Amino acid sequence: MFLRSQFRRAVIAAAVGACAVVGLTAPASAAPAAPSAAQAGLRSYLVITAPNGTAGAKSAVATNGGSVYASYDAIGVVVAHSTATDFATKMRAVSGVQQVGATRTSDLPAQVSNPPIPASPTQTVPTAAETNRVDMTQIKADQAWAVTTGSPSVTVGVLDTGVDDQHYDLKANFDASKSGSCAYGKLDTRVGSWRPEGTHGTHVAGTIAAAKNGKGMVGVAPSVKIASVRIAETPSGLFFAENTICAFVFSGDQGFKITNNSYYTDPWLFNCPNNVDQAAILEGVKRAAAYAEGKGVLNIAAAGNENINLANKTTDTTSPNDSTPASRPVTTACLAVPNELPSVLAVSSINSSNVKSSFSNFGTDKIAVTAPGDNVYSTLPGGTYGNSSGTSMATPHVAGVAALMLSVNPSLTPAQVRARLATEADDLACSDSRCAGTTAKNNFYGEGRVDAKDAVGGGTTPGGTFENTTDLAIPDAGAAVTSPITVTGISGNAPATLKVDVNVVHPYRGDVVIDLVAPDGSTYRLKGSSTNDAADNIVATYTVNASTEVANGTWNLKLQDLYRSDVGYLNSWKLTF
Repeated sequence: MFLRSQFRRAVIAAAVGACAVVGLTAPASAAPAAPSAAQAGLRSYLVITAPNGTAGAKSAVATNGGSVYASYDAIGVVVAHSTATDFATKMRAVSGVQQVGATRTSDLPAQVSNPPIPASPTQTVPTAAETNRVDMTQIKADQAWAVTTGSPSVTVGVLDTGVDDQHYDLKANFDASKSGSCAYGKLDTRVGSWRPEGTHGTHVAGTIAAAKNGKGMVGVAPSVKIASVRIAETPSGLFFAENTICAFVFSGDQGFKITNNSYYTDPWLFNCPNNVDQAAILEGVKRAAAYAEGKGVLNIAAAGNENINLANKTTDTTSPNDSTPASRPVTTACLAVPNELPSVLAVSSINSSNVKSSFSNFGTDKIAVTAPGDNVYSTLPGGTYGNSSGTSMATPHVAGVAALMLSVNPSLTPAQVRARLATEADDLACSDSRCAGTTAKNNFYGEGRVDAKDAVGGGTTPGGTFENTTDLAIPDAGAAVTSPITVTGISGNAPATLKVDVNVVHPYRGDVVIDLVAPDGSTYRLKGSSTNDAADNIVATYTVNASTEVANGTWNLKLQDLYRSDVGYLNSWKLTF
């Protein structure tokens, strides 16, 4: 399901020339109306083997009362259908099969046997002129356009409800040759298969790459290409695991540079590894996302709209959303996918005042960066426009900035883009008592608000992270000691937001003074001493304006223990450019 708060589907708020959409979330009803089934009792399963080891499992599917609907051999995932209630149990006993799990708690819809092609919406030509909208100025996209508006060699995949490829503001940048549908779990590239079921995907696409043509609105990267991979099914509108898996594999094979994922994988808000079905969903989607990243794709996903701490989950009352939801306990081991997967960059939402949106999820080490997601104006099917709110709306801002970065530096790896987005993000201070961390990095905003201008400029070629993990003893009340890091391969100066991560083990951290020493000997104080700080250990991220320093060379972390009685050591430290 596309990400939402307690509401469940798109809610139309008003229509004044163009539609205004609030939430892109859901009606208050517990679950969608039950569609007509393809066959009574026909369910979908993931059968997981070793990569490229699916042959035996596919043969066993038929033997055990099922049929193979699709197969993703490179990642060892088979999508099987069966009416047999003991199908999963029998398949788990097959040699070479690692996991088997049902992907839904409802029967497959009738459309699975002959997926319908969505109709092309009737179009309206906009008359309103483009304006500098607050979300674009907030992330400095308007300033980044002085450097680049994006390159057509960069394609962003919109994995969503489908995109209106004929929209006035999207058609110039839409790549039909790389678009298709993965609804029901099997690739469909028939003409129009990518078109919208609902408004959500078209809204997302406009934020990324609506053309700069003088009318309507402008996306963050108005000259890059977008492709649509529809993963929402008809008639439920849900995004099941097999659909997500298909979409990630297709994205990698098509050479997308970025995917935008403003949804979570239905029917479970959180997938728990101690449940055999949900464990298979976790493994299958994780493999598919990793496959895409291995092909050079940066996967960016919305953090979700439940206003919960993802690092402290306790209860889920909304799942399964394809049948009858029931309250169940969950733990931090239970993950929302794709946003909590290790290969995915998760985005929270802020309002125009740079404060966490009321609906946005958060969590320590769960959020990479943040972006505007409140009342965002963008494209809707049929040549119209509207305002929507959600982390779904924040995420395409980040995807657009990443696309601008890759337009300027096409050789960047997903890891380098991720690091650059973090380094150039604008720090945001905590805004209420639930927020934990520092201004430089916290559980509301991650590394901060994405900054398009600095991401494409700043005079430094992105170089990722440099780290020293060698332990270094800090003498008790002794002389200062230094730990070096040699930086190479970066042109120009260090950024104005150089991140310094420090991990010191010490029983009385107030004793320790820490400085960063640049290659030319300039010193930047990171932490002073305090006789009142008796807490142990220093695990912190410091942000340094090092824009006057040449990036390449040997940087040193200087540490000194000023007081007697307690002894500690430097565990590790790193620089992120």
